Amino acid sequence: MDTVKRPDKRAERSRRTREKVIQAARELFVAQGYGATSLQEVADRAGVAVQTVYFVFGNKRTLFKDVVDTSIAGDTEPVATMDRDWFRAACAAPAAADLLRALVRGTGEILGRVAPIMPLIASAAATDPQIAAQWPDGPDPRYTVHHAAAQALVGKTGARRDVSVTMAADLLFCLLSPQMYLLFVQDRGWSRDRWEEWAYATLAAQLCTGPAAPPF
Repeated sequence: MDTVKRPDKRAERSRRTREKVIQAARELFVAQGYGATSLQEVADRAGVAVQTVYFVFGNKRTLFKDVVDTSIAGDTEPVATMDRDWFRAACAAPAAADLLRALVRGTGEILGRVAPIMPLIASAAATDPQIAAQWPDGPDPRYTVHHAAAQALVGKTGARRDVSVTMAADLLFCLLSPQMYLLFVQDRGWSRDRWEEWAYATLAAQLCTGPAAPPF
């Protein structure tokens, strides 16, 4: 007789608690800053005991890193960007223009989540220097992702043959950066859709042959 695997209710409760605490912390960090937010306030907003916050995260630094990491990922699953379905599908697209469309769309979704906390990262590091130590030195993870996309792109139909992987990666890394996104969306008031159209058209002109296809 086959054994039916039952859902692990305790693990599901733990996951939901973790998500609630991270969401509460994100809201408070954005509203009043990292330094001004206490774990008791986070616990109160999440509707849990402060001891639970300490048990799950240990300290505020770890909680802050989880806020940043989940803002990038879009969820609490420990899956790297390059292993996510949307990125794999983008790299598997049949043509360079298709890859760019999917990459710009996926990156735009990430930047929409990350943009509100970008100022927090610098201010939190200034308030608590140990925060910076939670992200190890080495190649920028964003560049690693865009380099992988560039490697996939240069071999596609419609990719310019005079553009190297390094050049393509540099263009993706810079034009799809949080700094560039914030300049347009936050400082100049662009919608994310308008930014996506601009980013796609600009990258397609540099990386693809012939006239760019309609953006989205």
